[in-house]
Amino acid sequence: MSVQVENLEKNMAKLTIEVSAEELEKAIQAAYMKQKSQISLPGFRKGKVPRHMIEKMYGAEIFFEDAANMLINQEYPKAVDESGVDIVSRPTIDITQLEKGKSFIFTAEVAVKPEVTLGKYMGVQVTKIDTSVTEEEVMAEIDRERESNARMITVEDRPVADGDTAVIDFEGFVDGVAFEGGKGENHSLVIGSHSFIDTFEEQLVGKNAGEEVEVNVTFPEEYHAAELAGKPAVFKVKINEIKAKELPELDDEFAQDVSEFDTLAEYKESVEKKLVERKEADAKRTKEDEAIQKIIDKSKMEIPDAMVDTQTRSMVDDFANRIAQQGLSMEQYMQFTGMTVEKMMEQMKPEALKRIQSSLVLEAIAKEENIEVSDEEVDEELKKMAEMYGMEVEKLKEYMGDAEKDSMKKDMAIQKAVDLIMENIKERAKPKSKKEKEAEAAEAEK
Repeated sequence: MSVQVENLEKNMAKLTIEVSAEELEKAIQAAYMKQKSQISLPGFRKGKVPRHMIEKMYGAEIFFEDAANMLINQEYPKAVDESGVDIVSRPTIDITQLEKGKSFIFTAEVAVKPEVTLGKYMGVQVTKIDTSVTEEEVMAEIDRERESNARMITVEDRPVADGDTAVIDFEGFVDGVAFEGGKGENHSLVIGSHSFIDTFEEQLVGKNAGEEVEVNVTFPEEYHAAELAGKPAVFKVKINEIKAKELPELDDEFAQDVSEFDTLAEYKESVEKKLVERKEADAKRTKEDEAIQKIIDKSKMEIPDAMVDTQTRSMVDDFANRIAQQGLSMEQYMQFTGMTVEKMMEQMKPEALKRIQSSLVLEAIAKEENIEVSDEEVDEELKKMAEMYGMEVEKLKEYMGDAEKDSMKKDMAIQKAVDLIMENIKERAKPKSKKEKEAEAAEAEK
């Protein structure tokens, strides 16, 4: 096998890979051995037809496709290693010569890792973020916990109010005719959730249990059922029951029920501490994103489209794996959402480009600063991973080859580059809005 590299525009390259006629013959024979059990000719038992008879009957090209695929899968990785090209995309393969008795020649057009000319990356200015927590934020978090621990009680002494759950029977009619899917019994509808169309829920407010109500609504123009889209409808509704949330008392007993603390004061202190930690983590990520984006803006690199397409495809595959873990296939997801793979890729492209740019500038900074990761640091990281997964560290090492360790070192070097950037940032206060300035002026006048 031999490989020639031709550099193209916009960080693309073409690899021309030539495989000997002898290797092509071996691949054709392998294709014959793979397919012969499925081929029969008059006068021969199935699977016993000689290759030359098959080729005579169907043409010498009958085994070419399988043979070519075998050779491409076998020789392309070798060609990549031999070429020394840092490839960052899936190849576009084109067969240029496939004839019996001649060498097999194919080309692979690929994206090459772009060179980066770094801009300023030390002392980047980022927006200072306030991570203090107010009493209102603490109480809002506690109220959410109270909501999740509320119990539902039946209300008998008042009509439906916003936030209640109305247990209803309903049937919908368009032009006096009941429509499919418009009927339900003992349905629990949270008033104010806007889970039903138009003003359906609002029209139940003020009604009592046992009442029968006519609800008039209009289906949205973009409604999924075309025969109902944009049409007025009448729902005959019976309110069977009204339920409301009863929140637990805000006292020491509540604190004991929802936390490891004995008193409400201790619980509130814990909630405040967690909110501060959350805000600080969010602020750290936001400042990192801002700093890296500013470095990208000041740096120069030409990203080939094929590299973006490969990253985008990888993100789509990751998304498919995540929803598969929830028991949903991509086909089902597409049906439910009306999305297509093409639309999804188009939506993901800006994020794919940003990820590529971030990775490239951080790798360039790591190289510029001679950032290295030692084997000892990798071992320490592996120990942390083993603890996280509840595995023995030696067992985890068995699953990791050289490629995985190199990838791990690269990721750790990138993180070191991020840490270096963040150690040298300059923070500036966010300019106050007109509304904030007016509020301060009003406060000063009091």
